[in-house]
Amino acid sequence: MRARRLVWQLYPTYILLSLFVLFGLGWYVSTALRHFHYEQTTADLKARAQLVREQFQDEFGRSETTLIAQKIKRLGLNSGTRITIILKDGVVIADSDEDITKMENHSHRPEIIAALAGDYGQSIRFSRTLGQTLMYVAIPFSKQSQIVGTVRTAISISDIDDTLGQIRQRLLLAGFIIVLLAVPVSWWLSRRISRPLEVMTGAAQRFSQGELEQPLLVTGSVETRRLANAMNHMASDLADLIHREVEQRGEIEAILGCMVEGIIAVDNEERVIRMNSATARLFGISANFQPGRPIHELIRNSELQRFIRRSLNLQEPLEEELTLLDTEKRYLHAQAAPLTGKLNERIGVLIVLHDLTRLRQLESVRRDFVANVSHELKTPITAIRGAVETLLDEDDIDATSQRFLDIIFKQSERLNALVEDLLDLSRIEQGVTEGGWELQAGLLKPVLESARNACDSMISQQDIALDIKCPDGLKVKMNQSLLEQAIINLLSNAVKYSPVGSHVGMEATEDTNQILIQVKDSGCGIAEEHLPRLFERFYRIDLARSRSLGGTGLGLAIVKHIALAHQGNVFVDSVVGKGSTFTISLPKKNT
Repeated sequence: MRARRLVWQLYPTYILLSLFVLFGLGWYVSTALRHFHYEQTTADLKARAQLVREQFQDEFGRSETTLIAQKIKRLGLNSGTRITIILKDGVVIADSDEDITKMENHSHRPEIIAALAGDYGQSIRFSRTLGQTLMYVAIPFSKQSQIVGTVRTAISISDIDDTLGQIRQRLLLAGFIIVLLAVPVSWWLSRRISRPLEVMTGAAQRFSQGELEQPLLVTGSVETRRLANAMNHMASDLADLIHREVEQRGEIEAILGCMVEGIIAVDNEERVIRMNSATARLFGISANFQPGRPIHELIRNSELQRFIRRSLNLQEPLEEELTLLDTEKRYLHAQAAPLTGKLNERIGVLIVLHDLTRLRQLESVRRDFVANVSHELKTPITAIRGAVETLLDEDDIDATSQRFLDIIFKQSERLNALVEDLLDLSRIEQGVTEGGWELQAGLLKPVLESARNACDSMISQQDIALDIKCPDGLKVKMNQSLLEQAIINLLSNAVKYSPVGSHVGMEATEDTNQILIQVKDSGCGIAEEHLPRLFERFYRIDLARSRSLGGTGLGLAIVKHIALAHQGNVFVDSVVGKGSTFTISLPKKNT
């Protein structure tokens, strides 16, 4: 149903209401007048009948009916009333207007029946005798407490109907005039009510379009004034809210625009909610993109899309390093965190991208530099060692030369070990950077046995008791040579730093999510302040002791990078004076 304006709802309603009131009032007045006139006429006819009854009380019942008829005609003519006298059996003995010989028996007339019952009777009907509508009133005649007949008076009500008709015409004319007057008044009232609402509707439309400066004029009724004041306050509050929102949006845009990290907000359907300029520059996208577009339409990178899908399927934050192969190889550190709405329902994820390309390039340069320097150092170190060994084989060397040659040989050995460790560390990092080492599932116990055999001479020299605990069927996905090297480094450190005749243990266990390889010693332990930096390159707790034991400062760093190459980690638990426990954790999902 099509909606109509308020004025066209009020205006016809007022007109119809006016017509309804006028017609209802006219009908009520007409009916009341008719009823009033009929009651007055009935009372008048009843009084006339009583007068006739009093006048003929003594003569009624005698044989002088002719005399009664003459008097009745004279009374009827003088009073303008039709008078009829009727016996109890319904026989008319006198009538002022008609010949009684031609009149039928009146015993069945309703007013006669009521009068003979002891009360007066009243009836309105059309008289076939006179050809008019008459009102009849009959009262009883009594003799010695016995009803012997009735006196009936009647008068034509055509004059009453004519008078009532004239009154109806005048009421109709007055109603028509009132309706003509009500038309403009109804229109004025309708416009008086609808006009303020139209003004407020226009103001609301202006408010919705952001035109909040021009307030509404507060006029009209109390309710209209209240509504206008409420809308003005709403416009003021809305203007303040929009101003704050614009300022906050500007601040957010400025902050996001100044960030070097890429920011992407994605909803649950992988549609982009927001993206900063750093992301646009990172992927070569126009900064004026339309929000709501799917992420795969804006950024055509399968690895990033897979990362976003994984983050949407998880309830906790996700962190990964992505490698993008576009025109040039780029490395991104991606962090994803859930986005929540007002009711704490999840609406998407927020992706933060850190461009690590420059850092990885510098690391690659550093690794290449270390590897190249290490390779270049091996030749002179080998030459020095060869020359020193040749000189040491001479028989005529004095004690001083012998001492210096021993120092040179020992330092060349240490320098050679340092170069070897640097080359190993560079090789491990290179393998991780270029896509990871190839890992294959295999039994873990043979690796532990092989590491023990590699350190057997050291164990024998220190008189160390070594226990190996590992389930025979325990498998792990690994690069056997790398993992063996890491265990050898941990085992050699445990043997070096344990007292002579002490105990060292190696144990491999598994739980729900990981496999743990532990190397426990009975040494002096490590102070707590050294633990966070223990796996850094060249970090030493006791510099003099580490050098005296032949350490290079790279063994634990190599262990850490080997653990990372297996997508695991390494950590230490130590108590000063009681020993240390080094643990390599490998993810069980890789087995």
